[in-house]
Amino acid sequence: MPNDKTASKHSRQLLFSEAIAQPKAMTAQTASQGHTSPPVDQPALDATDRILQEIASVGRRLEAMDLKITDLTLASSSIRADIAGFRETANNLDQRLSAVEDHIATTPDQEEELKSLRAKLTELEDRSRRDNVRFFGIPEQKEGSDIKTFLAHC
Repeated sequence: MPNDKTASKHSRQLLFSEAIAQPKAMTAQTASQGHTSPPVDQPALDATDRILQEIASVGRRLEAMDLKITDLTLASSSIRADIAGFRETANNLDQRLSAVEDHIATTPDQEEELKSLRAKLTELEDRSRRDNVRFFGIPEQKEGSDIKTFLAHC
C-alpha cells in the first residue's frame, strides 16, 4: 500500500506530464488540421515555455555538476595515488626504523664486549711491560768498553 509521500509524488509527476503534454497535443492537433493560429490559450503556452526553460536550466546545471564530479573524480584519483606513495614511504621508514632499533638493541652487548676487550688489552699491555726490566745504578756500556772491565768496576 503506497504511503502519502509516494502518492503525492506520483500525482505531481502526472500533473507535470499533463501540463507538458496538453499544449503539445493541442499544437500538434492544430497543425494537423491546418490551422495557422493556435487555439490554445496563451498563458498555458507561457507556462509550458517557462517549464521547458527550467528543464533546460536544470539540464545545464546537471552538465555542470557532471563536469565537477569528473574533476572531483580526477582529484580523488590523484589523492589516492599520493596516499599510496605516502604509505610506501611510511613502510620504508618503518623498515629503516626497525633496522636502527635492532642495531640499538645490540649496542649494550657490543658495549659489554668492548669493555671486555679493553680489559684484555690493558692486561696484555701490563704483561708485556713485565718483560721490560730496568736496572738503576748500573752505567750503560760505552763504546769500546767491554763487559769484563765493567764487571771489574762492580
